[in-house]
Amino acid sequence: MSRAFACLLVLFLCFAGSPAIPSPPRRAIVDSGGSGSTSPSVNPTGRNLSGKTLRLPWPLPWLMGERALGASAKSQNTQTAADPRLTDLHSKLARQLEQTAAEFDGVMGLAVKDLTTGESFAVNAAMVFPQASSIKITVLMELLRQAQAGKLKLDDRVAIKQVHMVGGSGVLQFFGDASSAISLRDLAVLMIVLSDNTATNILIDQVGMANVNDTLAHLGLAQTRLQRRMIDTAAQRAGRENLSTPREMTTLLELLHGGKVLDASHTAALLEILKYPKENASPLRNGLPDGIALANKAGSLPGVRCDSGIVLLPDRPYVISVMTTYGHDSHAAERAISEVSRRVLEYFERLARSNAQGVRLP
Repeated sequence: MSRAFACLLVLFLCFAGSPAIPSPPRRAIVDSGGSGSTSPSVNPTGRNLSGKTLRLPWPLPWLMGERALGASAKSQNTQTAADPRLTDLHSKLARQLEQTAAEFDGVMGLAVKDLTTGESFAVNAAMVFPQASSIKITVLMELLRQAQAGKLKLDDRVAIKQVHMVGGSGVLQFFGDASSAISLRDLAVLMIVLSDNTATNILIDQVGMANVNDTLAHLGLAQTRLQRRMIDTAAQRAGRENLSTPREMTTLLELLHGGKVLDASHTAALLEILKYPKENASPLRNGLPDGIALANKAGSLPGVRCDSGIVLLPDRPYVISVMTTYGHDSHAAERAISEVSRRVLEYFERLARSNAQGVRLP
């Protein structure tokens, strides 16, 4: 996407109205725990996230008793245990993923979970990695959570001022001082599609960094933290980065996809924004064919590449997070993430397109 086109997009957003998202009726709901549930605002601690007190009858399986996995792969294979043929396929992919991580010149971690069966793969899934722009998923989540709770309105407009502007990715840094006002919803689009750092910092100011972290804590995501604004070099020098683990990011995405954090309309809004085509094709996207929808946000810093998302494979959606750090070659890191994405897609697509005897269906 050219800078001129991006600027035209932003100017359109400045003057176009943002679709309203209706607030749901307030009611108490007890979640059944199913992965396809769209129950509003459920969190594992039973605390109130948006005016509704909800409880899960089960703990988050990926967060209970989690230990660092080191360099070896750890995989969950409940569905395939009864069929040795499926067990063999699962083991082959697990070895391939472990080999990809071992051959990467820096440090790689990954987590994958089938949202239909619960089958999962993991390598270094409990390791903490810098998130770069992938942390923007948490800002988007908190924005929509507060909109759902009535604390703000997505069509509220914010004047874009010089004091907000930071460098790096995005186009708002080139705007005139207070010459435009953009809705919170459209700032969220810029944050995800163009990875606009100025838009992100405005949204962090609007929702509050502490509120983002409080919501993550209520969800049981102890290692996922928003600790600095975008392009904060002083914080970087102090070692204060935005952090998560592959397992926690996939857990967050699973909860969001299943409607366990937001109600149905705000869940749909979040997924819609995450599915918008990005300015630059992400590493996960490069591992997928064009026809497969992806709701994701990639991130990059010197030495760091990561990408987390929901692959909306028909009949077999799955969450995937691949993170790298201490990388010497950014292109090699992106190729490695794309290779993981390609192999995982091929595996789940093969299962989705075959009958119980392994015959490929037309």
